[in-house]
Amino acid sequence: MSDQIRTNTHNPGHANSWYAASANDRRIRPVLEGEEVADVCVIGAGFTGISAALQLAENGFSVIVLEGERIGFGASGRNGGQIVNGYSRDLETIARRYGPDKALKLGQMSLEGGQIIRDRVAKYGIRCGLVDGGFFAAFTDKQVREMAGVKAHWEKHGHTGLEMVSKAEVGQYVKADRYVGGMIDRLGGHIHPLNLVLGEAAAVESLGGRIFENSRVTGLDMGANPVVRTAKGSVKAKYVLVCGNAYLGQLLPKITDKMMPVSSQVMATEPLDAQLIEELLPANYCVEDANYVLDYYRRTADNRLLYGGGIGYGGQDPADLTGVIRPNMLKTFPQLAGAKIDFAWSGNFALTLTRIPHMGKLSDTVYFSHGDSGHGVTTTHLLGKILGEAVAGHAGRFDVWSSLPALPFPGGKTFRVPLTLLGAWWYGLRDRLGI
Repeated sequence: MSDQIRTNTHNPGHANSWYAASANDRRIRPVLEGEEVADVCVIGAGFTGISAALQLAENGFSVIVLEGERIGFGASGRNGGQIVNGYSRDLETIARRYGPDKALKLGQMSLEGGQIIRDRVAKYGIRCGLVDGGFFAAFTDKQVREMAGVKAHWEKHGHTGLEMVSKAEVGQYVKADRYVGGMIDRLGGHIHPLNLVLGEAAAVESLGGRIFENSRVTGLDMGANPVVRTAKGSVKAKYVLVCGNAYLGQLLPKITDKMMPVSSQVMATEPLDAQLIEELLPANYCVEDANYVLDYYRRTADNRLLYGGGIGYGGQDPADLTGVIRPNMLKTFPQLAGAKIDFAWSGNFALTLTRIPHMGKLSDTVYFSHGDSGHGVTTTHLLGKILGEAVAGHAGRFDVWSSLPALPFPGGKTFRVPLTLLGAWWYGLRDRLGI
């Protein structure tokens, strides 16, 4: 997510988000200075990098994580906080594109990201407000039919937590007149994402891993023993994991040229009356709608409504964040017309052309994973774990992901934004027309 806002007086170096203001751990880790040595150097302290570092530390590897800003500075610490299972493209699409064997293998992994989160929260006592349950809201009968098809396909892959919701039942999950039905996922849920990644980072440190903040990588010397360089230091390692996603910058054009930064906007209301917020979201499930450019929202532990939506291809932010999101919130909940907005923030995630993550190697000792395409909370945890497995010599699952094609955007950097905007306009028009 974009770095336009760095004015959080509660937690310097982070965006002015509710997450940063309510973070459990505000310690600033040291800057890398001098020469260090580790089995593995991880670039990026978001979900992917910290998930990989924790997997490795649990298995006895010495790990150093380098973060250019703060732990969870990017999308990992700014997203909607929703545990949504699967990938940014459904398993039917994956089967059509890559064949039934790949779909079967990815389907076998598709619920694992959420389970990794739950296991780590329990194992390390991470206080991140974990709540089970998610609701997918449909505006049209067509969207309901599509959800029913997704449910049937998911069930072929062992996901039994899905249940269709009729129009009469919508009020059990959200008190809004906009929806004609939907689907619940009992294996979904929501969390405070910044507190989750901070808790996982503390777990890495408890196992001997070291994390350096404000230590942006300026160079990477590849080879049998790669060296990662920053302005004030270096790390010599046996393996390097590149996990910078949308915040990798121009360090490795071979990676960044095949992804596009996309901004999304989020805001949080003032704490609402407990009776009101319970009336709006009685089951305390997180909600996302079924439109191509979707809205997503949920309750927070202190009774705020956290509402997100909007999209900025190329990572561009609107001048008025609240002006983008608030009208949609009021379409959903007009009774919040008088509610004050305490926080509004934006940030970038990494989008790929296929909307499927890119995973692979730059050399025998340098691995990467990025491009979760707006579906990263669970996928990053899965792929981080798989990176750790590959370093440990168990590369079977890594090989499945790295075999998927990583295609450049048509038109390169010059035309990727206008062409993607054209596609988004078309799908948005279909949503509005119900076709």
